[in-house]
Amino acid sequence: MSEARLSFKDMCARFDVTPRTLRYYEYIELLRPHREGRSRFYGPREQARMKLILRGRRFGFQLEDIRQWLLIYDKEGTQAQMRAFLDMADRQLKELADQRAQIDEAMAELTALRGETAASLD
Repeated sequence: MSEARLSFKDMCARFDVTPRTLRYYEYIELLRPHREGRSRFYGPREQARMKLILRGRRFGFQLEDIRQWLLIYDKEGTQAQMRAFLDMADRQLKELADQRAQIDEAMAELTALRGETAASLD
């Protein structure tokens, strides 16, 4: 086995994902490991894709968006993928800003309610 390839078990360990997660990523065609009989092996391409998938999830992207984004690279190349990423990033940044505003509002309301409750106990 080549040093650049990882087994299913090694892939799970390296990226700290469960076997169920890795199988699901294969099922929805985010990853396409090389198969030898019943064994799966993940080369540099699949490992790089896994890094991108996990980074995208950390930023809050949906798996289908990540899948579509990876397909752009396969079909149209790097430039098209980078343009698509800019659009995805702009949408996600807006979504995160909206979520932050909602969290700030909830925290302000909770702080006020806590203050009122503490004052009523005094």
